[in-house]
Amino acid sequence: MKIAMATDHAAFSLKERIKHYLNNLEHEVIDFGCYSEESADYPLFISKAARAVANGQCERGIVMCGSGIGASIVANKIKGIRCALVYTPELCRLARQHNDANIIALAGRFTEEDTAKRIVDVFLLTKFEGGRHLGRVNQIIEIEEGRL
Repeated sequence: MKIAMATDHAAFSLKERIKHYLNNLEHEVIDFGCYSEESADYPLFISKAARAVANGQCERGIVMCGSGIGASIVANKIKGIRCALVYTPELCRLARQHNDANIIALAGRFTEEDTAKRIVDVFLLTKFEGGRHLGRVNQIIEIEEGRL
């Protein structure tokens, strides 16, 4: 799977470890930055990764910042993105099954590497359930498009 990734300086180290993990699983990772632990403004990097998912360049995205909050806010500003800030594999599973999340946000300062790997596994393997949830996702899309 082709996966977009982006972060700020606070989550750079976690991004690098998760990127390595994904590469070892033979996923293709497109890294939109940042590229060091030097102070960096996350909106520029996160928006590029989100646009890559929205336009189909990447199938899914993983974005990070210190808390994950700013990264999720930025990603959700891009039309077509449903980014969920997740702290546990269970929340990630629900975000995929019920909300068809196409990007997840992780908290670099609060998420241990092993937990992040379990979350990423769930994100990539869990399918959207559709059914009663499809109507809700469609309503989200209608709100985004200004029709609801």
